[in-house]
Amino acid sequence: TLTHQYIIRPNSYLLDFNIQFSGADKLFSQNLMHLQWQTRAVQHEKDPKYERQQSQIVYLEDEGYDYVASKSEHTFDKPLSWISVKQQFFNVTLVAKDKFDNGQVQWTRNLSDTTNTIAQATSSFTKKLSGASSVNVPLQFYYGPNDYKILRNIGVEKMDRIINLGQGIYSFVRPINQFIIIPVFGFFRSFIGSLGVVILLLTLVIRLLTSPLVYTSYLSGAKMKAMRPELDILKKKFPDQQAYSMEQMKLFREVGVNPLGGCIPALLQIPIFFALYSLFNSSIALRGEHFLWAKDLSTYDSIAHLSFSIPGYGDHISLFTLTAVATSFLISLTNTAMTPDQSNPAMKYMPYIFPFVLLLVFNNLPAALTWYYTVSNFITLVLQWVINHYIIDHDKILAKLKENKSKPKTKSKWQERLDQMQETQKKVQQMKKK
Repeated sequence: TLTHQYIIRPNSYLLDFNIQFSGADKLFSQNLMHLQWQTRAVQHEKDPKYERQQSQIVYLEDEGYDYVASKSEHTFDKPLSWISVKQQFFNVTLVAKDKFDNGQVQWTRNLSDTTNTIAQATSSFTKKLSGASSVNVPLQFYYGPNDYKILRNIGVEKMDRIINLGQGIYSFVRPINQFIIIPVFGFFRSFIGSLGVVILLLTLVIRLLTSPLVYTSYLSGAKMKAMRPELDILKKKFPDQQAYSMEQMKLFREVGVNPLGGCIPALLQIPIFFALYSLFNSSIALRGEHFLWAKDLSTYDSIAHLSFSIPGYGDHISLFTLTAVATSFLISLTNTAMTPDQSNPAMKYMPYIFPFVLLLVFNNLPAALTWYYTVSNFITLVLQWVINHYIIDHDKILAKLKENKSKPKTKSKWQERLDQMQETQKKVQQMKKK
């Protein structure tokens, strides 16, 4: 005999599923049980295309978490604890309490928007039974939300990994979400009803923590601005771009300025953006939450629907995307005014190219993310104005640069080799001109 036993527990998304055999030694050859599980993920969200991009197969194999997104199939050669068909905010998971020995999954994401099917999965598993006559195979099903707190406390090992808080090449941002952003977000959410306001306060905290980096960046920009007259003289004196670059680096060393000083602090803030990108794409707390004109913070805030679709942009206009792009453009213009004139055309037009790229990329992102970016940009503009007008003393910076230039310099071996290379390049250029 074969019995399927289901146990439904109160206030739980877990369903116990026990497969009980009597006379198992007569039912199976070589004591091998084969199980096939078929799942069809249907549309739950506003944008099926975006929901499809967020859908994955997630699994825990031999204590190691991994996922399948773009591949069409995967083979499990090691013991499998659980496998999940994950959509943007919900998942269906099969848990093997005693683990499957091996198996495989075939996974297809429906590319057509004509049906409500997001993806389909067919999984096959094998388990070696004990050989006894009476055998029980304990399994569980999870039908429920991708809620970090629920999955972390549900009692299934590493099931919180189903939620994408940073995976693949972005897995380094997961600790940022786990130990910084989620606790701060949860703290504000505990006494503030509007999640739009919660995101605003979260942004303020993040910018407060990163403010030393911002100051360093603007200080570097102020130094570069103070050097502009000398750089203009060098440009006239050395019309050849390569010769000008070498003299420019020489001047930077003399006055003690790092030309990358303004870029490095900005680069260090990129992991925070990727962390928030992962969190806001997977946080079910945002689903259906209103804020200002946005009807749902978990998806784009459309203020107008187009009768046609623009490639790379979409068929709607997101207002938070426009505010994020506009503030980014103002920041780019301000930064350009603080740095020396760029002779490279690509760098010269970057303040205009970058916001256009953001317009294409951001238009389909969740309103929570574009709202965060807008607030962050606005804070940046305020900080720029305050630091430049009330904190940074441009006269003192100029005096310090002149003082550094007059000091005797001791060159490192690396600088000596670099100078030798530059001198060699000069001689080669002179010979070519002759």
